[in-house]
Amino acid sequence: MAGNGKSRRGFASMDPARQKEIASKGGRAAHAKGTAHEWSSEEARVAGRKGGEVVSRDREHMAAIGREGGEARGQNARLARSERSEEGRSSAAGRGGVPREREMSLRVSREGMGDHSDNGPARDLADRGNASSDRPPSRHDAPRGADESRP
Repeated sequence: MAGNGKSRRGFASMDPARQKEIASKGGRAAHAKGTAHEWSSEEARVAGRKGGEVVSRDREHMAAIGREGGEARGQNARLARSERSEEGRSSAAGRGGVPREREMSLRVSREGMGDHSDNGPARDLADRGNASSDRPPSRHDAPRGADESRP
């Protein structure tokens, strides 16, 4: 073994799975004994800063990271545009189709939102001033100018 410079002894010569197994046992034992290192927030901040400085020195690596981010952002934007245009083509609004997952039909009149009944705002308009209505009257039922006591 003297010719190739590789030794079959020591932790570094073990296969990675065996190294991980031994290191894991050591970590568990240190935590159980109470001698394991616990990172403080300041230590973690310093270590993160050092790591960031080292990585950012590699300009090619940083350019590759930026390129990937730009490509991902562009891909997401293209996907969003195509989904919006697809929704526009197949939108149920005004076409009598079934509303899609994020669409809902809402009837609105100039006087308010209505009671969301099957008859819609037309029923609300017909019910105003009608004592046989199945809903209690509200302050919005009175015609404009009828309640002069409000500020």
